[in-house]
Amino acid sequence: AANRDEFYNRKTAAAGFWKDHPEILGGRDLEAGGTWMAMNTNGKIAMVTNYRDLHNLKLVAPSRGHLVSDFLKNDSDVESYLKSIEPVGKEYNGFNLIVGDQEKIGYLSNYKEGIEILSDGIYGLSNGLLDSNWLKVVRGKEKFTMLLHGDVTAAELFGLLRDEERAPDDQLPKTGLDIERERAVSSIFIKSPGYGSRCSTVVFVDHNNHVEFTERIYDLETFDYTTNRFEYKIE
Repeated sequence: AANRDEFYNRKTAAAGFWKDHPEILGGRDLEAGGTWMAMNTNGKIAMVTNYRDLHNLKLVAPSRGHLVSDFLKNDSDVESYLKSIEPVGKEYNGFNLIVGDQEKIGYLSNYKEGIEILSDGIYGLSNGLLDSNWLKVVRGKEKFTMLLHGDVTAAELFGLLRDEERAPDDQLPKTGLDIERERAVSSIFIKSPGYGSRCSTVVFVDHNNHVEFTERIYDLETFDYTTNRFEYKIE
């Protein structure tokens, strides 16, 4: 369950199967050609977030969205792919990359040494490292855990992703933003001038390898939404 936080003026395609790679399902960044989160019909999944460190931004760097799409296009397994990215990770601006298949899920950040294969559990990720103590991450994991006590639904997860509660000033991270911007982006769902949560995605995969992939795209003035929903069986 994930929000995509991005500048409102960045050109984006809604989720769908890609014309040039029909095995890939996800939204698409129309400026660089990559994506923030997608799956393929073989059961591989990948997602990326920026690691927010405004003091160390490269003016010229490869697009982080291709870290997602490249994994879905090739035959590499989780560990092999992450090990191939690790040596060149410093060429990119800060990122958190999660890639997975039917066997395992792995995590890599260019702000942390080594790759990590994730054991069973509940994880939260924003724009710091995986499972950082940012309030939005802690709240998100707590709310997600509560939902798992029942038969969790997509609607409940979308409700979690619309949480607009901001962190108090004494719990804000220091990422290089001024205090007003840091407050504005401290909620799970972000609404701020020119930047915010543009879409939400919920993915279910059951024990029979049946996938339900649902995306909500928000109107950036009213924050009403349209829904795209896809179902398929992993090959």
